[in-house]
Amino acid sequence: MFNKNLNYNPDVLDALANLSNDEVFTPPKLANQVLDLLPPEIFKNPKTTFLDPGCKSGVFLREIAKRLIKGLKKEIPDLQKRLNHIYTKQLFGITITELTDLLSKRSVYCSKKANGKYSVCRKFKDEKGNIKFNKVNHTWINGRCKYCGASEKVYNRDEILETHAYEFIHTKNPEEIFKMKFDVIIGNPPYQLGTGGGAAQATPLYYKFVQQAKKLNPRYLTMIIPSRWFSGGMGLKQFREEMMNDLRLKKIIDYQNAKECFPSNSIGGGVNYFLWERDYNGSCEITNVIKGEKHTIKRRLDEFPIIVRNNRSVTIINKVKNDSSISSIISPISPFGLPTYTRGKNKGAKSDIKVYSSGGTGYISPKEIKSGQNLITKYKVLLSANTSEHAGEPGKDGTFKVFSTIKILEPNEVCTHSYITLGSFNEFKKAESLRSYLKTKFVRFLVLQTITGISVSKNKFMFVPLQDFSKPWTDEELYKKYDLTKEEIDYIESRIKPMD
Repeated sequence: MFNKNLNYNPDVLDALANLSNDEVFTPPKLANQVLDLLPPEIFKNPKTTFLDPGCKSGVFLREIAKRLIKGLKKEIPDLQKRLNHIYTKQLFGITITELTDLLSKRSVYCSKKANGKYSVCRKFKDEKGNIKFNKVNHTWINGRCKYCGASEKVYNRDEILETHAYEFIHTKNPEEIFKMKFDVIIGNPPYQLGTGGGAAQATPLYYKFVQQAKKLNPRYLTMIIPSRWFSGGMGLKQFREEMMNDLRLKKIIDYQNAKECFPSNSIGGGVNYFLWERDYNGSCEITNVIKGEKHTIKRRLDEFPIIVRNNRSVTIINKVKNDSSISSIISPISPFGLPTYTRGKNKGAKSDIKVYSSGGTGYISPKEIKSGQNLITKYKVLLSANTSEHAGEPGKDGTFKVFSTIKILEPNEVCTHSYITLGSFNEFKKAESLRSYLKTKFVRFLVLQTITGISVSKNKFMFVPLQDFSKPWTDEELYKKYDLTKEEIDYIESRIKPMD
């Protein structure tokens, strides 16, 4: 029987398993979408130089080579001379591990060694070529690497193990690595590194690659990075401010669901790729990609305290921004100073109070309360400190619930670090009114605009207006109060799940 798949010839780089959620291989299709941001004429110029400072599979350099081979056909008609020129004069990479060094050389040079028998280039004198891996060490100061924040306890280890001290960001002078300037810096850098401070705690690394690349002052800089920097992320405040105020940031293509880029990976808050252009000065063109549908507008990134990722939400936020924010009645993280692991006793003494934790309910002595004592005797609304969505990803229908738990805490009831609290009332009726407000699609939509991870905290409510809680609230009332158009209402309704 004839095999209809006989001529099927898959790209091996599509079949690679990712190293981790932090070191994600770039599918060739995505690499080409990023390359499409660059002006086509640079691939017809034999003097254009390209650097990938975080090579994993070599896909960017390989796809650039394809474009140059085609673009320089008239300039350099002889194929072998063209290949020799492209690989020796135009393409450069810094790999992140010994394994990715091997992968990159194989995919770019078609050979284990740049000067090997089967290499597509005939001019390299050594086996490294222009794709280099140099094992460097962290620089420890008070138990942390001064360049990347890695934990000395975790990463100061046996020499046979990877140090994850990426060369490009472990130097003050990145220009010394190749001793040359680059027209284009491109890549998908490592995203984060464990700090040794807890199972889920990690320090972002990707922004350091962006900042280091800017030091080299290329004509174009484009990278795929997590979108957490838009509004949150440990240590990202300064980077966010730099990017928001950088008028050379020309384009951002943002995916709220990272699986639209990386089908096998859950990356909290989604991912984006951007184009930074040295000689550009103006507003940024932002494209939202949701379930394949694109929506693009040009706007300033510094319009709000954070980067509002969703273009369609901007007009809605502008209609509510003159009201006071509900943030003023929200507790900080860990409102009663009780750690997440607090569980309490199964049965309490008469003087004990009830505690809510991720493990259920228990009873503790009032003496264990470290803060928020003034809230103990009040009604307050309890809210989970994590979103309802896994890794911040929407459901299959593209909608969000946002909040997972909304509950009223009565007097003599408290909670652990797993929750935040809103309001402080003498009357149950007002707490119930606040709860009804939080359950509206209107509120949850506004909170969603600030979330690029799984955390719900006080600052995530910056766009939510404070209301009179002597009465309950409905979406219909709120839509009318803020004069939302039918289009705006329909968009909110299409993005947010109903909440029981």
